[in-house]
Amino acid sequence: MTKEEKKVNLRELSLLILIEVLEQDSYSNVAIHNTLLKYQYLEKQDRAFLSRLTEGVIERVIEIDYIINQFSKVKTTKMKAPIRNILRMGVYQIMYMDQVPDRAACNEAVKLAQRKGFYNLKGFVNGVLRNISRKKDEILWPDKEKQPKEYLMVTYSFPEWILNLWLTEYSYEQIEEMLKAFLEQKQTTIRCNQTKVTVEELRQQLLEEKITVKEGDYLPFALKISDYNYLKKIKAFRQGLFQVQDESSMLVAYTSGVKNGDYVIDLCAAPGGKSTHIAELLNKTGIVSARDVSEDKVAFINENVARLELSNLKAEVYDATELRKEDIGKADIVLADLPCSGLGVIGKKTDIKYKTKKEDIEALAELQRRILSQAVQYVKPGGILMYSTCTINHIENIDNVNWLLEQYKEFELETLDSNMPDNLKSSTTKRGYLQLLPGKHKTDGFFFAKFRRK
Repeated sequence: MTKEEKKVNLRELSLLILIEVLEQDSYSNVAIHNTLLKYQYLEKQDRAFLSRLTEGVIERVIEIDYIINQFSKVKTTKMKAPIRNILRMGVYQIMYMDQVPDRAACNEAVKLAQRKGFYNLKGFVNGVLRNISRKKDEILWPDKEKQPKEYLMVTYSFPEWILNLWLTEYSYEQIEEMLKAFLEQKQTTIRCNQTKVTVEELRQQLLEEKITVKEGDYLPFALKISDYNYLKKIKAFRQGLFQVQDESSMLVAYTSGVKNGDYVIDLCAAPGGKSTHIAELLNKTGIVSARDVSEDKVAFINENVARLELSNLKAEVYDATELRKEDIGKADIVLADLPCSGLGVIGKKTDIKYKTKKEDIEALAELQRRILSQAVQYVKPGGILMYSTCTINHIENIDNVNWLLEQYKEFELETLDSNMPDNLKSSTTKRGYLQLLPGKHKTDGFFFAKFRRK
């Protein structure tokens, strides 16, 4: 290791990411990924510490600020950004990282404040964190019975407006179940590329690489992996033997009824999970036309296509809101996994809950309908339209299903049960749609519906 590599201060790296995400509105997955890419030489343990600390602060920032504000005369909103985030990091270590002694969390925060030029505030940082460390059992929490919504907001670090929305659609108990699930440690779910390897062969190869492997919860070709450094270091990933994809998303291609020789259009395909899955299910026949709105997104699809070695998938730049006349009535299957609020994947992209606004959801529902208006035209008579989102709001999901059925009488819902895992069958899958909820199901929050053109 070079002298430069030895100088890396993990807490300082975490601070830089937090400022980028919480103060400058960057996306956490991008900021963390870019940092880990830059410091690839870090040991597995150091990478894990950096990810845990950074993601933990982002995930629990409302709760952390609530704690700080009980012990500091200066409220977090009035603090300078570096100090605010140094304190947040200290509190997270004190409250949630047992392997870090409280004394070390305080001392490292003081050193970091000095390192960033805040010599005059080192006493303030030290005082606040040591006070929290001594009195963490005396923190006053909202009473669940008397302040039910405030209890959820603080306990699960959740914005009030989203809770207000969900309280009109789900029970309090169901919402708390989802919020608990969002905070649970996640394994990486992968889909075996069965054009190249069997599930058992993939499992054995991953085990040989000292990776922990578990079966998926619903699908025979899904596995869950953990205890690995990063994806590109896994030989099986580089060889194209698997694709990272949640089981909820895998269900779309799996229940579509795709058959050899089909022509499939995926309108908003990046990063290519559903496109590549349906290309695999086509058994080297047919064609998948995978489209997305930018060169960057299409490059991402092509990267996965090349790695998985799928010759029947072609990716191109195309705006899904514009009609491509030569495709009218040509597709056996159209996949419309549309831009959405993403509130179903908060467990994996924690900052979504802070970045999404109520007005965004209304605008997205309108965009979804604009794209669906084009999507229906591509479906041939007897063909299938699969509509999906990674969110759990009615306006983006079942409301759009009802809107489509009302606007386009030539479409009807088709049962999902012919290819649905038994432990997911319900009264709604029989009708043709499924809302997956974290906590209730062992997946992301996800919605999909299957329509057939009469």
